[in-house]
Amino acid sequence: MKAFKLILILLYLAVWTSPSAGSLFTSPKVTAIKLVSGSKSDTAMINSIARNGFKYLSKPVMLEKSKALIDSAELICDKKNIEITPLLHLLKANYSLWTEDYTSAAEEAQKAMKKAESSGEKFILAKTMIFMGNYYFQMGLFPEGMNYFEKSIELSKREKLRGIIPTSYDGESKIYRKVGDLKGYRQSLQMMIDAAFAENDTSHLEAGFSRLGTSFTDEKDRYFRQADSLLRRSLEISLIKKDTGVTAFSLANIGWNFYLEKMYDSSLYNYNRSLKYSIPANLNSASANSLGNIGTIYRDLGKPEAAISFYEKGIEQAKEVNDWYDLYWIYMDMSKLYLSIKDTSNAYKSYVLYKKFWDAYISKENTQGLTDTRLRYEFENHNKEVELLSLRLKNQRILNYGFSGFIVLGLAIGLLLFRGSKLKAKRRISEMNHKISEITQANLRQQMNPHFIFNTLNSIQYYMYQHDKLATNNYLTKFSNLMRKILDNSQHTSIPLNDEITALNLYLELESIRFKDKFDYEIKVDEEIDPLLYKIPTMLIQPYVENSICHGLMPREGKGSVRIDIKLEKDFLLCTIEDNGIGRNAARERNLKRETNHNSLGTQITTSRLDLVNALYGTSLKTVYTDLKNENGESAGTRVEIHIPIMT
Repeated sequence: MKAFKLILILLYLAVWTSPSAGSLFTSPKVTAIKLVSGSKSDTAMINSIARNGFKYLSKPVMLEKSKALIDSAELICDKKNIEITPLLHLLKANYSLWTEDYTSAAEEAQKAMKKAESSGEKFILAKTMIFMGNYYFQMGLFPEGMNYFEKSIELSKREKLRGIIPTSYDGESKIYRKVGDLKGYRQSLQMMIDAAFAENDTSHLEAGFSRLGTSFTDEKDRYFRQADSLLRRSLEISLIKKDTGVTAFSLANIGWNFYLEKMYDSSLYNYNRSLKYSIPANLNSASANSLGNIGTIYRDLGKPEAAISFYEKGIEQAKEVNDWYDLYWIYMDMSKLYLSIKDTSNAYKSYVLYKKFWDAYISKENTQGLTDTRLRYEFENHNKEVELLSLRLKNQRILNYGFSGFIVLGLAIGLLLFRGSKLKAKRRISEMNHKISEITQANLRQQMNPHFIFNTLNSIQYYMYQHDKLATNNYLTKFSNLMRKILDNSQHTSIPLNDEITALNLYLELESIRFKDKFDYEIKVDEEIDPLLYKIPTMLIQPYVENSICHGLMPREGKGSVRIDIKLEKDFLLCTIEDNGIGRNAARERNLKRETNHNSLGTQITTSRLDLVNALYGTSLKTVYTDLKNENGESAGTRVEIHIPIMT
């Protein structure tokens, strides 16, 4: 069961990041425009066209109308020899941002800011500062974005501008939320509410109460009464404004707040009220969330039939808009419900669907993250090119002025510039190789995870065919815990040693159950090692343990054992994996008799990853295999030593 926070955040994120200015540009604080030639009425006409252009920016399908108005205004400026106004530059900046022309967006905003400052148009200057704050937020440059929001607040207080301060605090709150600063997030929302009160700004009041109230439903830092009070104030405003979307969201979050207190009747009442607003307005994601949460309430009340009915309705609503978020958690809760009533077949089906939509949701998040990274890279690269161009122009002027008297110095400067250019090119190539290595390593991790999941799902299928419901249930529960851990870990290049050991313990438990106690196992970690401080590459140890079990212990007669020992050496962690299996030679002969050339996919991938890690960090991570012998010189198992460089 999930709170409706994500949808609420996305709704207001769409509002605050929208470059549209609306009626704010009609503020009486706007002063006369500085003209090169032409009348004030001509300039007023240009600004009127620009204000109309902002109205079409909030809808992507209407962007062409905005572009047509920009072209018309520029044509008038050209014919009447009128300087482009700051407001028109700001419209062009917003249009460029919508069309993902980030370089032009920044250039036009800088022009708007410079002209507004010189002509005394403080309101346009403040709006441009807000634009720059949002621009840097989208680029992931949070300190720069925060700086512009602070500047707009400072200017507005000094010039007593209306409609700026609440919007600026709104922008700051998004930055605090993005960096995970809950205290700063709440403080900025409270300041936004205070400023909105002072200006009688009901839109920001509504948003502020709703988002601040929702923050107090966070399971890690909950405050029931505060959340309820704030959400109800947002609800009151939305009802007066007839804002259907916010009404549905506020009621859903009030329902979630009651659910966390186990006040199920009140929770159901508010979720049902939310549906009365979201369904007629075709707010499918809102409806899906409320229906799914109602299903989970009935699950907790011990009414599985009602729960399944509401889950299915929620799934229908979510599929209408490809809402992967609500689909994955509803199927996850359904799987838990089926397990609780011992319906392992449907539990398994629901779990598979949960995994499918979870992967889709994570893939979407990762795609967005890659897009953000690309934008940030392009932005920084453009800035570097501009700086380099400026430097070259400056040096060129110096050479021109002093060429006759300082020919030797000019040559020296040229040589230094050439050397600097070479070093910069070499550095850029090195950075790109580093990024390519990271991406390749991530791909290798993704290959490894499906290999392991395939083996484990085979075991679950075996128990299901055996009609062993207890074993299936136990195995599925442990498997879901391991999958959650693997999904968490696989998002990182390296993870704390503690997380790797936790996942390894879960894996060994599953394999022990799968092979019916065919072996025992033990994991020891040196007391000198802080498992939370030291990091290792993700899923590094597991493939070697898997190899020991499958190729060493399984063919062995009698019970086997595998021991994992992690010690701290001078400049690396030594991980020793030792088994008493049939040994590598016997395993190799066994494979030849079976006429197979199979090699462990997990260890092949891990070997490739070791090479990548060494290339990436300049380390000497390596593995050493030792064939163990008994007193008679017979094979007694295998020892694998992995030298893991110390990473913190």
